[in-house]
Amino acid sequence: MLQNTNETPPPATETSARTRPQHEPIKYGDVFPIEGELAGKTVAPRDAAMMLTAENEMLGHIQKGGATATMQSAAMRNERAGFVGHNDVTDYAGDRGVRITETDLPGKRLIVESVAGQVVDQFSQRVPSAPPTLFEEGGCGGGGGQGDAITIGEALEATVMTAGSKPVEQSDAAAIQAAEVRATGRTNIVPRGVAAAAQSAATLNARTTRDEDKTKLADVLANATSKLPTDKAVTRRDAEGVTGAEMRNKPDLTTHPAGVAASMTTAARLNLNK
Repeated sequence: MLQNTNETPPPATETSARTRPQHEPIKYGDVFPIEGELAGKTVAPRDAAMMLTAENEMLGHIQKGGATATMQSAAMRNERAGFVGHNDVTDYAGDRGVRITETDLPGKRLIVESVAGQVVDQFSQRVPSAPPTLFEEGGCGGGGGQGDAITIGEALEATVMTAGSKPVEQSDAAAIQAAEVRATGRTNIVPRGVAAAAQSAATLNARTTRDEDKTKLADVLANATSKLPTDKAVTRRDAEGVTGAEMRNKPDLTTHPAGVAASMTTAARLNLNK
């Protein structure tokens, strides 16, 4: 029941973001570009501690401005505001854990950080030049000269790490085809290319009942770079085009939070920051 409706509220005063009272806990969706149930979960201290341990084990240090730093800051503010205790852990992070994976690419290493299977950060690190391997010789399909920029083929390969176990659907095939078109500049599907494989997988999966029998994204996107006759660095427009293709082919007009469009969007953001 409302009371004191005739009282005049005190005048608002400007305060900095650092001193402004925190009326709601900071959630994952507030600090990371993610969707789904994890986005609504409060960032807890032990979540940040698990990510810190994972970064130390994988990288040997804490990534400046990375997932650990972001989670520590959010968890500290939540603890100070009384929303969580020092030993609290989010049920999603506690049950499914945090994970950091790395994929070696020509001249760089792609690092993907995830919480409960949701990608919260992705970045690349340069690695010392090494003698060419068979993979590197066939790698970018003539799309050299990309420098540190993440290419479309590499973004597709990164999807294997984030959503490789997902059965290929029509929306995935459409996104992969849009990515291939932008990488090659062709309007038609490359014969025996990655888009052709994705379309075939989506068609077969639609006729298959059990998920365990369906073709997964990892099956069609592994070594995607070598299946592209040409490649190019991912731009914002490339990411928007792939995102639109994926959304238009899903009944609910959404994209998978860790799928092809998400990988392209992350790659475009990283390239822009560089």
